[in-house]
Amino acid sequence: MNIPCLAVIIPCYNEEDCINKTSDRLLEVLAELEKNSIISNNSFILYSNDGSCDNTWGKIQDYNKKTSGKIKGIKFSRNFGNQKAILAGLFEASKYNPDCYITIDADLQQDETKIGEFIEKYKQGAKIVCGIRNDRHTDKFLKKSTALAFYKLMNILGVNIKVNHSDYRLVSKEIIDILKTFPETNLFLRGIFNDLGFKKDYVYFDVKDRSCGVTKFTPLSLFSLALNGITSFSIVPLRFVTILGFVMSLLSIILGIETIIAKYFGEFMVPGWASIIVITGFIGGIQIFCLGIIGEYIGQLFQEVKARPRYIIEEWLD
Repeated sequence: MNIPCLAVIIPCYNEEDCINKTSDRLLEVLAELEKNSIISNNSFILYSNDGSCDNTWGKIQDYNKKTSGKIKGIKFSRNFGNQKAILAGLFEASKYNPDCYITIDADLQQDETKIGEFIEKYKQGAKIVCGIRNDRHTDKFLKKSTALAFYKLMNILGVNIKVNHSDYRLVSKEIIDILKTFPETNLFLRGIFNDLGFKKDYVYFDVKDRSCGVTKFTPLSLFSLALNGITSFSIVPLRFVTILGFVMSLLSIILGIETIIAKYFGEFMVPGWASIIVITGFIGGIQIFCLGIIGEYIGQLFQEVKARPRYIIEEWLD
């Protein structure tokens, strides 16, 4: 195999505190890999600026000039979301015809020293190399527990995502060419790459404490990402609604039979208002919950049918 050209894709949103440190560190890593002929000298870094409101874009412009295009960038017209920033970075980087792509977070909590290991797995024939966290010791209890619950739920629903898989991964140019044929507006990339098939491999890494800036993932955005992942890849929740409806109908029939028997063959009973309220409230809650699940899928259809652009790029830096 020839020495591969690598594109490092970095989605960023309001990361002005991290750009300098991240750029300098990744340039060091790439220089070392190029020196050892692990990647070619035309490898590059591309920042995907997801509508930042601070000076993130200004700093990317400075590094673009300073490095004579070794660091490139694209700027969204507004905030479109992390997954679309990653997708845009991959697609726009493909214009420079790299052999493989690595996506990594702008805060470099993911271990950048593992990039060489990703490349080695790629040279061994893997088309997709997934980065897997060794643990979640840097997360608070709530985030840790909900993240693990999400991975378990996704596997129960039939989406076999490896636990603690992040968006730190390598993909080959063949994978990107295939990904371009997917017309969906909302792509859950962890699920998509897992669903493609092809030879996969894994790199395990330790997560570092965040040394600059603050995380831009709020509980609401993480919940939205999880919900999008579930509704994009599984119809099990809809089947759950069907099964639940059948069970509730069966219980209602049994309760009706019991009531008739009690009326004609049992002793005189004063109807209990408490049981009526509990049953009515329970059934009402189930109905609203089921309507919510159906509504999420209808919302997905609504987004897809409109077929609006996934993102809008306002400016490029070559």
